[in-house]
Amino acid sequence: MDRTDCVAQLFVDGYNMIGAWPGLMSTRQQDGFDAARRELIELLANYSARKGLDTQVVFDAHGVRTPTAQEVITHNLSVCYTAFGQTADTYIERVCAQLRHKPGKPQRVIVATSDRAHQLTVVGYGAEWMSARQLEQDIYYTHRQAQPRGQQRLPRVSRSLLSSMNDDVKEKLTKLRFGIH
Repeated sequence: MDRTDCVAQLFVDGYNMIGAWPGLMSTRQQDGFDAARRELIELLANYSARKGLDTQVVFDAHGVRTPTAQEVITHNLSVCYTAFGQTADTYIERVCAQLRHKPGKPQRVIVATSDRAHQLTVVGYGAEWMSARQLEQDIYYTHRQAQPRGQQRLPRVSRSLLSSMNDDVKEKLTKLRFGIH
């Protein structure tokens, strides 16, 4: 799919997602920010491909004195590490403003963040807003939809007392019930 054929452009505030999703927070606490970033990038790569989105996940520089760096992960996903002193919010807002004034066919832009001030700003530039929780749920739903039918169902768990007993106990109870000694 050519990038111009994408359904929409999705900008994701990376550290905002890591701080909002329980699974990514757990990964960050256990294995660090690098592992949480990799996990988020992997989730977004699959999601973007399935949904036909041109996605860019943006991470703040966090004190690293480097210029803005872009890394292409897949055809549908790139990662941006902002320049020193620049936040993901300001980077995304600037891109939304540029896209709003871009000549030609208007492009659908979605920004995923749970930062309220950031939300209001990007909506003011004509972008759609998606909360961190909404994106997490949509990724999960999209993943489940892609699973083969047989794998979607969880094993049925019986709640009866009999189902929790081992075979020896079941046999003894059956004998007791029918008066067999």
